[in-house]
Amino acid sequence: MADPLTALEGATSYEVIGELLGISSSAALTLVIVISIWTLVWKGLALWKSSQKKSIPWFIILLVVNTIGILEILYIFVFSKISLKGKKKTSSKKKK
Repeated sequence: MADPLTALEGATSYEVIGELLGISSSAALTLVIVISIWTLVWKGLALWKSSQKKSIPWFIILLVVNTIGILEILYIFVFSKISLKGKKKTSSKKKK
């Protein structure tokens, strides 16, 4: 019986991913593209939010660590204290 790793020698990375997941290489390529776009969108939003808040440590962490969008989503909705309901307008009254 042949070693599974030597059977994949010379294969592209998408063929290897497809073989490991039990899908075709084109489906593996599509999966990689979808995950990349997902990650890019969340990373961009989180980096933008951290730069607007002038949070240098968070900006560096979000830039360096890749978690397929998980850390970025947590930052946006938990750590930066964003409310899903939206911000309430506060009226300031002038003292006479």
